Amino acid sequence: MSTQPTEFAPCFEVQAAGCESRVILDHITGRWGTLILLALHDGPMRFSQIRRAVEGINEKALAQSLKHFERDGIVDRLAPEDGYPSRVEYRLTETGAGLEQRLRDLVVHLYEEMPKVLDSHAAFDARRAS
Repeated sequence: MSTQPTEFAPCFEVQAAGCESRVILDHITGRWGTLILLALHDGPMRFSQIRRAVEGINEKALAQSLKHFERDGIVDRLAPEDGYPSRVEYRLTETGAGLEQRLRDLVVHLYEEMPKVLDSHAAFDARRAS
């Protein structure tokens, strides 16, 4: 999975401790990242709409995640020209949309496998109880 670094392209090896891609992976797969990206699937949303869509997230965590995603080029922050902060919207960039689709595929796969997972939980718990 590694590539040789060149003058123009750094080496990305997610397994390596100092790899820059680990930080981005953490933003995406952290506690709220995936849920935020999935919420933005249908188009731009205001901060409060995202907060309602992602149950349990607090304002600080949402603001921090959106800032990370904006810096990473995954989300665009769309501020109105009139300067009203309550009308700021967030939308997926092309990169963000590609990531979101892959995450959605993963969630669909998880849904399909849930009966097996729940059976596994029951079997594990039964073994531990005896």
